[in-house]
Amino acid sequence: MPQMKMLMDRFETRDSHLLATYESQGGYQAYKKALGMAPEQVVDEVKKSGLRGRGGAGFPTGMKWSFIPKVDKPKYLCVNADESEPGTFKDRYLMDLDPHALIEGILITCWAIQANDAYIYIRGEYHSTLHVLNRAIDEAYKAGHLGANVGGKGWRCDVTVHKGAGAYICGEETGLLESLEGKKGQPRIKPPFPAVVGAFGCPTIINNVETIAAVPWIITNGGEAYAKIGVGKSTGTKLWCVSGHVKKPGLYELPLGAPFKELLQEHCGGMRDPGRPLKAVIPGGSSVPVLTAAEAMESNLDYESLAAQGTMLGSAGMIVIEDGTCMVWSLAILTRFYADESCGQCTPCREGTSWVNDILWRIENGGATAKEIDLLLSLCDNMMGKTICVLADACVMPVQSFLKKFGHEFDAHFAHGGCPQREPVHA
Repeated sequence: MPQMKMLMDRFETRDSHLLATYESQGGYQAYKKALGMAPEQVVDEVKKSGLRGRGGAGFPTGMKWSFIPKVDKPKYLCVNADESEPGTFKDRYLMDLDPHALIEGILITCWAIQANDAYIYIRGEYHSTLHVLNRAIDEAYKAGHLGANVGGKGWRCDVTVHKGAGAYICGEETGLLESLEGKKGQPRIKPPFPAVVGAFGCPTIINNVETIAAVPWIITNGGEAYAKIGVGKSTGTKLWCVSGHVKKPGLYELPLGAPFKELLQEHCGGMRDPGRPLKAVIPGGSSVPVLTAAEAMESNLDYESLAAQGTMLGSAGMIVIEDGTCMVWSLAILTRFYADESCGQCTPCREGTSWVNDILWRIENGGATAKEIDLLLSLCDNMMGKTICVLADACVMPVQSFLKKFGHEFDAHFAHGGCPQREPVHA
């Protein structure tokens, strides 16, 4: 089955990032259609589409928009472009190759929630992407698509890009808001939720880049047309970021519900080394539970099917792992990331992520005993669900799943006095 390119439709077009290219292919007509609708009608159309948040949580987008209270306060839209989940790179491609689709999605969303100001919070390391995005915003202002009189309709919509400073925790929506306001990027306790008390104490909608970029297609073609793509409650297409041991790693767009086997064999060309078959798959970014090869080959790529397999779609940052890869070493690499990125606000996360990582490297390098597995599991129990945000959970879920599904490799490390596959890797 070929890819179904809705979000990637212009990626291979020359100068796809320029306004002239976007407009020549019907761009900036969807927001004009939306401005002819009541804001509530736009929200209802997105509800009909079944579009769910593409940043990881998968919450229904139209429902989230409807949570904005009707109060006499400014409303804000914050676009989460702080793409820092290991294995995930889809939003960078959208901003690099089709930034005007994002801008038009912002216009429609702002009209739907009656916001006049939108902020794009972009990952600090995305230097070249920032340049492309700012150029596109400048073009949109000059063309009258942004500013005090959008489309000549007398409605104001301004977009500001805010560059982060390289902190993973600012991808968490309330950590993002704190950073946007000029404070230390640490998550807030919820409730209140951002839709009620968000940026600068005002109602705020926070959506991922991919989510917002899907909105123009929905308004152009209708929510019902979008809902017919995909399967069940998992509607539309999804961008899959595939990395690891495949012949053709990269970005792929498929209808939700497509079999993993199809993505791997037809689109990614299969495993890179025929002598090393598939061993495991992390389907949704480094924070989700791992699947064995057998589980992955039976999986369909949608929210419900992956949940039934005990994992999550997440950010769709898929990491494919070949036979011969040490799973203890792989897990230690992942947990080192979470230990480094913990903001330190909550004790279970600040202490637990570092402790877990230290134990895993001792196991990998031959300095631990089998009793430390019990300590690892105890630490996981004391971290899971015990913190303000889910960074601790993001560390725990891989640890628990690796221990459950690849426990024999940990036992082999204890029996061998370190990694039996190669010389010990030192942290």
